[in-house]
Amino acid sequence: MNTKRILFILVLTIFSVSSVAYAQPKIGFVNIAKIMEQSPQAEAARKALEREFSGRDKQLTSARDSVLKLEEKLKNDGSIMSEANRLNLERDILSKKRDYNRMRDELREDFNIRRNEELGTLQKKVYEVIQQIAKQENYDLVLTQPVLYASPSVDITDRVLKKLNATP
Repeated sequence: MNTKRILFILVLTIFSVSSVAYAQPKIGFVNIAKIMEQSPQAEAARKALEREFSGRDKQLTSARDSVLKLEEKLKNDGSIMSEANRLNLERDILSKKRDYNRMRDELREDFNIRRNEELGTLQKKVYEVIQQIAKQENYDLVLTQPVLYASPSVDITDRVLKKLNATP
């Protein structure tokens, strides 16, 4: 009787372990690049950055145009100018070029900092939504890029986009 009981427990254990071993994990894939292109939050971030930096971009364009006009003046009138006027114009061009380059570098740096801040905020929101979906739909694993191949059956990108569209 005791050996039958042990044998029964052993068989029961083997069947329970084998059923766990054959359970398929639920895997999902999210195309982050698609989300960054199509989510309303990404579009809002792009527009906010555009508004924030459009004024400085116009100033930079104006500074560049000013340098180009002075260079054109030097090219056209430099040979008929007095030596002192030509030297003053060359100094002015050099000074304006330095100012332009400084403004351009500052704008790039400031833009990159703000873009990274916006991107970080967006990524945090996207990852929260991915985790919500993964928990709600009982995913064991959710992958993002780089993935060599993901079948459309495991791609949950559109569900993530739908949820992002529903949230402000």
